[in-house]
Amino acid sequence: MFADGLVNLYTRDIEAAMHFYGDLLGLTESFRTPTEGLPEHVEFRAGGFTLGLGTVEAARRVHGIEAEPGRPAMTLVLWTDDVERAYASVTAAGVPGLQPPHDTGNDNRNALVRDPDGTLVEIVSKISS
Repeated sequence: MFADGLVNLYTRDIEAAMHFYGDLLGLTESFRTPTEGLPEHVEFRAGGFTLGLGTVEAARRVHGIEAEPGRPAMTLVLWTDDVERAYASVTAAGVPGLQPPHDTGNDNRNALVRDPDGTLVEIVSKISS
């Protein structure tokens, strides 16, 4: 059902986080949005691992959640071909749904659920043309 994923950490200071992961740890920036000015989401690669950094403001605006670094400080992101089907399947199995599928920009459609420990799990697919 799922093809790929990344870990997304929420941050109060994206510039400091970018400096830490990019400059200090040497991860390679592979994506950012918006592309001009201060980003609200940046992705870094290290081999086959992708780390996303998102601002707490973007979490509030895009997903309607109050992300508090440390509570929760991260979202496990899983890509699928059909976010509606995946969300319906996991919530029908009793997984707590936090936010049903919704458009989030960049031609993405996302949904949020919580794992058994309360960790946010974001299910994402591209919007079909």
